[in-house]
Formats: sequence, C-alpha cells, structure tokens
Amino acid sequence: MSVYVIAELKFTQREIYDRYQARFAEVFQKFKGRLLVADERPQVLEGLFDRDQVVVLEFPDEAAAIEFQESVEYGKIAVEREAGADALVLMVRGRSNEARENIKARDVWAMTLGWH
Repeated sequence: MSVYVIAELKFTQREIYDRYQARFAEVFQKFKGRLLVADERPQVLEGLFDRDQVVVLEFPDEAAAIEFQESVEYGKIAVEREAGADALVLMVRGRSNEARENIKARDVWAMTLGWH
C-alpha cells in the first residue's frame, strides 16, 4: 500500500534551503518515490497555516519511505534543509485499491469529522 510523506516548510534561510532543493532530485531519483506536490502557494481552505511550502512525496510502501529518509545520501543534503527551513514532516498511509473503489462521498465527509 502506498504511503505519502507530507512536509510543511517555513523558510528560515532561503538561500540554504535552495541549495538543498537543487540537490534533492538527484538523491530522490535513486529511491522508489514520486514527487506529487511542491507548492509554494498552498491555498488555505480552513484553519491557520503559517508555512511557505507544502511537499508531498509518494512511495510504494513504508519501507521505501523509511529507506529514503534514513539513507546516507539524503542525510548529507538534509542538513541544509534543516538549516534552511523549519519543517513538519508526516508519513501517512494510503487506502487500498479495494477501499478506494468502495468509498462514497458521505464516507469521506464522515472520515474528515472523525466518524469512521
């Protein structure tokens, strides 16, 4: 089952973060992930949001996501990400194909309200 890594970033030293960003693709392509979102203008629909960028990465499974996160290659560039931005990074699990096919709009609404 796919997992998604969601990063919410607040830039503290943009020039340092830009160095990280310039090296990210070269490191990331060695792993089994896909970059789905890198948005510096996310639209807030509800609540407060004080971050500058949202990034969403997809991996085929949890093991692949952890392998990337804990790799020596990523560790070398992550130092610049940590110096250039405050980050909240989450890993969330996707739904199985069967669950996605069976979901109804009212179920989505119930899940967002915590009624699942």
